[in-house]
Amino acid sequence: MSDDKENQTPSFEMVRTLGLVSVICGIIIVGVYQLTLPAADANRKLALERQVFKVLPNAKSVVTYYATEQGIVAAQGQDQPPAGAVVFYAVYDSAKKLTGIAAEASSAGYADQVRVLYAYDTEKQEITGIGVISMRETPGIGDKILTDQAFLKNFESLDVHLTTDLQSLANAVKTVKHGSKSSPWQIDAIAGATVTSKAVGRGINESARTLLPRLLPQWCWACALPWP
Repeated sequence: MSDDKENQTPSFEMVRTLGLVSVICGIIIVGVYQLTLPAADANRKLALERQVFKVLPNAKSVVTYYATEQGIVAAQGQDQPPAGAVVFYAVYDSAKKLTGIAAEASSAGYADQVRVLYAYDTEKQEITGIGVISMRETPGIGDKILTDQAFLKNFESLDVHLTTDLQSLANAVKTVKHGSKSSPWQIDAIAGATVTSKAVGRGINESARTLLPRLLPQWCWACALPWP
């Protein structure tokens, strides 16, 4: 009888051991996260800048701005955007002349969030190109948004005009069934990759719907976003 008691592990000892192991694991996880966070942030910034230079080939430098209800402000010296602000990127050439605007769009795809960057022409009120920042879509299917030339052609002049009062999109950006595009604000989906195609369309529509009514009414062509 006494031998059986000696062979039993007290429940308190088990709980204490498990608790200690959990604490140690937690400390290790938090420590690794803190150590790798700067590198992860740097990689995300690099991926974003690569796509900016891709969709706006004349770009030499990029400045982050915030579009607020009160006006457009440079992000310099601010760790976080003001409450309710929308982030966009002003692109300058080697002479520090503004050459274009880029903004990010994101929506849930088949496997994860699909994050794209689009170039916006303020004069034509059109999207003139996109690049993919990150995604985890099915290889050979969803990732065709990177390579399918017919799909990419949708974004050479995608209509994102605002209404005459500049308060909303005149027409929502919408992804339609492959081969059925009939309007310049529609995106012709990739056959077999409809979910990912729709994610791109939803993300761009939401981003443009929020950003452009703030950006365009405040635009000053005589002094449009001078080099800060």
